[in-house]
Amino acid sequence: MSIEAVTEGDDPVDDRADDRADHRADDRPGSGLEESLATVIAERVREFRLRHGWTVGRLADECGLSKSMLSKIENAQTSPSLATIARLSEALAVPVTAFFRGLSEEQDVILVKAGGGLDIQHRGSERGQRYQTLGTMRAPHDSLESMLVTLTERADAFPLYQHAGTELIFMISGKMEYCYGNTRYVLEAGDTLQFVGEVTHGPGELIQLPIQFLAVKARA
Repeated sequence: MSIEAVTEGDDPVDDRADDRADHRADDRPGSGLEESLATVIAERVREFRLRHGWTVGRLADECGLSKSMLSKIENAQTSPSLATIARLSEALAVPVTAFFRGLSEEQDVILVKAGGGLDIQHRGSERGQRYQTLGTMRAPHDSLESMLVTLTERADAFPLYQHAGTELIFMISGKMEYCYGNTRYVLEAGDTLQFVGEVTHGPGELIQLPIQFLAVKARA
């Protein structure tokens, strides 16, 4: 149903003054996210208005906007300001966030191609020990820290680590002992070990080289 059909029967109102005020605060949507935002808000405003059984004229009276401006909002022809959304929120008795329901924003994705990890100097690392970070998401989704570890030479001893949260070790190749507290676990290709990070842990005896494993830490 078109906006014109919905508004038939409303009393004529001189909207020119309101239109001028609204146009100063609200601009036509541009592109990308702004355009998507205008479309989603248009859908929500129409949905909430019809839920009340109101015409455009009735909602315009309730929130103090002109019918012409409200019609443009419902047809995604303008991007309402926050002040306008607040007025609509109060009139329709819904939270401001309800107008953004259905907005699909691009999420962070990190792709690291084979061999593309960033080499870092790990604490206590020696020759034959390679540590490659595989990226970390932006806050607030930065709870995981992933690292690819490659060991090609034996060492007298490896440093032990402690940290908050949990950790997962997935063995890709080779065979080694992994120390966790007073216990040693023999890990080989395909094995997985999960544990609490507060307990001291780290590689023990390197049984079969080269060794490669994925270590994923999850912050508490």
